[in-house]
Amino acid sequence: MSKKDIHFNISERKILLRIMDLVAILGMLYLISTLFDFDYFSVTHQNWTWIVVLMGYVSVFGTVFELYDLQKASRKDKVFSNIVLTTSVTVLFYLLTPFFTPSLPNNRLQILYFYLAIVSALIIWRLIYVNFINSPRFYKKVLIVGETSNIESIVEAFKTSDPNYKIVGFINCEAIAKGKVSYEGIAEYACEDIHKVIEREHISEIVVASYNAETITTEIYNDLILLLERGFSIKEYTQVFEDITYRVPVQFVGKDFYKYFPFSRSNKNKLYLFFHRLFDIVFSFVGVLIGMLLLPVILVGNLFGNRGPLFYLQERVGENGKLFSIIKFRTMVVDAEENGAVWAQKNDARVTPFGKFLRRSRLDEFPQFLNILKGDMSLIGPRPERPYFVNELSQVIPFYETRHIIKPGLTGWAQVKVRYGSTVEDSLLKLQYDLYYIKHRSFFLDANVIVKTLSTMLFYRGQ
Repeated sequence: MSKKDIHFNISERKILLRIMDLVAILGMLYLISTLFDFDYFSVTHQNWTWIVVLMGYVSVFGTVFELYDLQKASRKDKVFSNIVLTTSVTVLFYLLTPFFTPSLPNNRLQILYFYLAIVSALIIWRLIYVNFINSPRFYKKVLIVGETSNIESIVEAFKTSDPNYKIVGFINCEAIAKGKVSYEGIAEYACEDIHKVIEREHISEIVVASYNAETITTEIYNDLILLLERGFSIKEYTQVFEDITYRVPVQFVGKDFYKYFPFSRSNKNKLYLFFHRLFDIVFSFVGVLIGMLLLPVILVGNLFGNRGPLFYLQERVGENGKLFSIIKFRTMVVDAEENGAVWAQKNDARVTPFGKFLRRSRLDEFPQFLNILKGDMSLIGPRPERPYFVNELSQVIPFYETRHIIKPGLTGWAQVKVRYGSTVEDSLLKLQYDLYYIKHRSFFLDANVIVKTLSTMLFYRGQ
């Protein structure tokens, strides 16, 4: 086999972006402190705390303002605005922590130089990333071996999740072909050409996307065994799907479903559950206090924009199917469902003008901190759904009620990844993210959800 092209996986690109952001910033600050009259921030071993605090702020606020979202990182228009937002908040917080950062300089222009140095360093490095590392020369080229019925959904899922994951072609593994595949430039190759295609197209990986392994012909099976013995990367579709999209593809899980749900040991880990509950209580007390401070403003807005009761109670399904009453600030007109339960829609006519603001800012969720204190909910978990919709969805979506094995959450992995959930297809997508969270639950993933929730609120992306 020929030498394969160089490519970066998703995790590698994210690590590369984070490390090179910090290297570029520190390098630029060192350069201007050496060449110009700039002494506010000096890169020396004596000032290591200054560097650590700056690195921490850049990493946290870069995540909040989506500087490490690979889709946005590949677009110049998005990355420039995110750089400005990240730098502005980073410098502001850096100036507000004087015990760990340099004292304010007498010459205030030093702060401007500090700001411009960070902005210019990030812009220069990100231009290099967009124009060089994010170019086709570093794409990961993949060959799909599977059934024709799956190809469209596979290509679409990978294309929207990782712009650098390039599906070059497709080989039908079925003994009885059902016609040629034609989907956005995805060529179909004959089974006997698999080695030639790998050589000619510089394929880095083969993804086996067969719902039933029994459909794979003996010829293809032998070719795959031969390639595996030579050290070639061959992966199963659901594994790749989960790694790239951060969701579990329940629609492709068959009778051997138990292989796909080795749920996180954190779900039974006493230490994790203790600290998880402790953080729930601490955050909920803070949330209740903030909610009380905002209550006068919300009362006035409700008086003029909602015209009716401020609070709204609704029955939801909790952990292990237990029912509880969720409390929210009312966002719809009174008697919005007098004719029965209806899916919430984008631009729903039942939502009041002030209710739309509450939803988009997520302020309508603040009373749910009381549900968390009661123990009905957690800060992070699958969003609780109404019994009517649970009964309806569990009939058409496989493993839907699996999301109830943990407490529902105020926010969750699905909420920060998907904006709307007004159809069965949307519910399937959200379930995939919910199951990913349950499967990989950890302190790190919880922190990731919290940071992304802040992004959702700052960018005003509530429903």
